[in-house]
Amino acid sequence: MNKGWQITLILVLFGLFALFYQGLWGDPRHIPTVLIGTPAATFEGPDVETGQTISLDQFKGKVVLLNFWASWCYECKVEHEDILRLHQAFKDNPDFVMLGVNYQDKLPDAQKYLKDFGTTFSHVRDVKGQLAIDYGVYGVPETFVIDKEGIIRFKYVGPVMGPVYTNLTEHVIRPLLNSQPLASTPS
Repeated sequence: MNKGWQITLILVLFGLFALFYQGLWGDPRHIPTVLIGTPAATFEGPDVETGQTISLDQFKGKVVLLNFWASWCYECKVEHEDILRLHQAFKDNPDFVMLGVNYQDKLPDAQKYLKDFGTTFSHVRDVKGQLAIDYGVYGVPETFVIDKEGIIRFKYVGPVMGPVYTNLTEHVIRPLLNSQPLASTPS
């Protein structure tokens, strides 16, 4: 093997090692999104409980929180109480809307989940999975906040609880409801 091939092989192995090392120590919940700062994809779909059509367009001019979930998702069950608490904190504000987005689920399973765990807001079914594709969903739970102008301002992968809950309520939702700019791009 000549010296050029040896150097190339060493560089390739070093590059692979660097990628592996970064994967080991990186935060698996931090998945950058190119969607922050872009218009939210419009959608419509049936309500999980009533079957009536829900459309993002009907909430123009409001701050909208979308929470992607599924009945088979363990972390969705873990965050459910905090999601209900979050809705309780803002439900009386006429400029706030919270929507669950049921992802890759069977309707009877989704309905049973909502009956067993309770709900205080509407849930739209992502029947064909197109909504998840449009929002770049990697898995559930994932949460997005859309501002009054229809721009995605926040995305979080994982359960909304603890410090994430506090960040979301105090540094994302409250400022957006008060038409204040966000301090930085929260994620």
